[in-house]
Amino acid sequence: MNELEILKQKINTEKLPKHIAIIMDGNGRWAQKQNRERTFGHESGVEAVREALEGCTELGVKYLTLYAFSTENWKRPKDEVDALMELLVKSIHAELPALNKNNIRLTAIGNLDLLQKETFDELQKAIANTSKNTGTTLILALSYSSYSEITEAVKRIGRNLIANNIEVEEITPETISSYLYTSEFPDPELLIRTSGEYRLSNFLLWQIAYTELYFTDLLWPEFRKKDLYEAIIDFQKRERRFGMTSQQVQ
Repeated sequence: MNELEILKQKINTEKLPKHIAIIMDGNGRWAQKQNRERTFGHESGVEAVREALEGCTELGVKYLTLYAFSTENWKRPKDEVDALMELLVKSIHAELPALNKNNIRLTAIGNLDLLQKETFDELQKAIANTSKNTGTTLILALSYSSYSEITEAVKRIGRNLIANNIEVEEITPETISSYLYTSEFPDPELLIRTSGEYRLSNFLLWQIAYTELYFTDLLWPEFRKKDLYEAIIDFQKRERRFGMTSQQVQ
C-alpha cells in the first residue's frame, strides 16, 4: 500500500467537508525558483488543479471553489494577464471532455463581464455543456473580489428597500447570503491556502465566517492529491463549535 492509499484510508468519508475552497498561491514564486517566467508557473499549476479536482471527485466532495483570478490581478503586467486568460481558455477547452466523463459541473463566480470576450465565451460554453452533471461542482472564482461581491449585494438590497419589496426588519444574515454570488452553494467548511502566506486576500470573506483554515508552505504547482488528503485529515481532527462549548457540541 502506497502513501496515497494510506492517507485515503484515514479519511472518514462520512465526515467530508461538503465544500472546499482553495487559494491557489505561489505559481510565480515557483517559476522563479526554476529560473523561468511567471507564466510557466501558471501553466504548471494546471496539474495541481487536476489533482485537487480528481481528489475531491473520488472522495465525493460536492463543491470545490478555486480562486483563479482576483479583481486585483487585473493590475498585473498586461503580458501576464493576457497569458493567464489564454491559459484559461486552453485549459477549459482541453478539460471539458474530462469534466463530462467524471460528471463534474463547472460554474463561475465574480465580475465575469470584465473577462476578455474569448475567455468569457469559452467559459459560458463549458458551463452550459456541463450544467446537467450531478457530481462535484467546480466553481471558478474569476475577476472575483469579496469587497465587490458584498458591495453589490448591499446595492441590490437597497434597491429592493426603495421599491418596498423588502422591509428593513426582514434583513437577516440569510438574506445577505441570498444576494451573494454563492447563493446556490453551501459555505465552505475548509479553506486551503498554499505558498506559506497567512491571509485571505479578499476571498469569500462573508462565506468563511466559520470555515476551518488550513495553510501549507507548498507552492501551488507542488500541490498534489496527497496534500489535499492531508488537509482533509487535519480538518476532521478539529472540533467545530460554532460559538458553543465542547460539551454542547458533544
